[in-house]
Amino acid sequence: MTPKINTVFIVAGEPSGDIHAAKLVSALKVISPKTKFFGNGGDKMAESGVEIIHHINDMSVMGFIEVIKHFPRLLNILKNTVSAIKNKKPDRIILVDYPGFNLRLAKKIKSLEIPITYFILPQLWAWKENRIKTMKNTIDQSISIFPFEAEWFNSRGLDTFYTGHPFIERNYDIGDKTNFLKKHNFKQDRPIIVLVPGSRQQEIDYHWPIFLKTLAILNKKIPGVQTIVVKYNNVTLNPVPDHIKIEVSMRSAMNYGTAAISSSGTATLECALANLPTVVCYKMSYINWILFNFFGKVKYISIVNLIANKRIIPELIQHKMNPDNLTKKILPYLDIKSNKRQATIKKYKKLRKKLGSTGVFDRIANIIVNGELPN
Repeated sequence: MTPKINTVFIVAGEPSGDIHAAKLVSALKVISPKTKFFGNGGDKMAESGVEIIHHINDMSVMGFIEVIKHFPRLLNILKNTVSAIKNKKPDRIILVDYPGFNLRLAKKIKSLEIPITYFILPQLWAWKENRIKTMKNTIDQSISIFPFEAEWFNSRGLDTFYTGHPFIERNYDIGDKTNFLKKHNFKQDRPIIVLVPGSRQQEIDYHWPIFLKTLAILNKKIPGVQTIVVKYNNVTLNPVPDHIKIEVSMRSAMNYGTAAISSSGTATLECALANLPTVVCYKMSYINWILFNFFGKVKYISIVNLIANKRIIPELIQHKMNPDNLTKKILPYLDIKSNKRQATIKKYKKLRKKLGSTGVFDRIANIIVNGELPN
C-alpha cells in the first residue's frame, strides 16, 4: 500500500492488545508523523496519541458464558464503532487481536472499502477454523506474531506476514536485584515464587483460592519461601496474606523470581524469555470447559509449548489444577541446581531463536504503510 495515510482507526479490546497497539501507533508515527489515530483501546493507546472512542474496560470479557452475559453491551459498542468509522472515514483500519468483536466489525465495515489490517490474528488453528472464510473475504493484510501460525494461514490461502514476536523487544536484564529485594523485604538466599493468577477478574476468581492453598503447602515444605504476586490494575485480589508481596512490574518479578505459577496466556511466554521456569495452569467454569473440549483443537494450553511444538513446561488445566499437583510440579524448579530447572532454561534459549529479531513494530509499520517488509 503506497497511498498516504492521514487517519487510522485502530481497535483493541484487551490489556495485552492495548499495549501492542500503542507500540504499533508509535512506530507508525515515525513513518507518518501527521497521521491521526482514533479507535477503541486503553490507557496505553491513549498515551501514544489515540483518541479513544470506547475503553477496553468496557470491552474485555472472556469465556463463552461471559460473552453471552455481556453481549447486549458489546453489541451496542459494535454499533457505535461502526458509526464512528463511517463518520471518521479513516484511510486504514487496524484490528488488534480480540477476534469475537473484530471479525464481526470487519464484516460490517467491508462495504466501506477501507483497507483492513489484522495484527495478532485469531487463533483459528486452535478452534473455529471456519472463520478463515470471513478473514479471506474481509481482511486486506494479515500480520502474525507466531511462525507456526503464519505457516498455518498461508497454507490455507490467506497471505500472512510474520514479523517476529513483540516480546523479543523486551529487556529482562533490568539491573541490580538489591533494590527489588529491599522493596519487598526479601532475603537474598531464599527462593522467590512468582504468582501470575491472571489479568481478568473472572480468572482471578477461579485461580486465586487455589494459589493460596498451594502456598500453604509450599510454606510447610520450604519454610521461609518468599512469594510475590503480579497484580494488574483492573483486578482485585482478596485476601492477600501479609507474606505475599504485590508487584505491578511483570518484568521485575520475572527477572528476579526463582520459579512461577502462571495462568495460561501471554505471561507464560514472558516467563520463558526471562528464563523463569514456570508451571502453567488454568481453570474455567464447567460449561466453558465442556465447550472448550468440544471445539478446541490444540495439544497445549501454553503458547510456550505451542511454539516449541512439544511440552517443555508443565500444564495443569481444570480438575488437574489443584494445590497438590501445583506443589509437585513447582518444587523441582525452586532448587536452582536441579536438572529439571536447568533443562527447562536450556529449552527456553532454543525457543527464543524462533521469535525473530528486534525491530518488530518497525517492520509491521512498514507493511501497513508500504505493503511490504523493508529490505
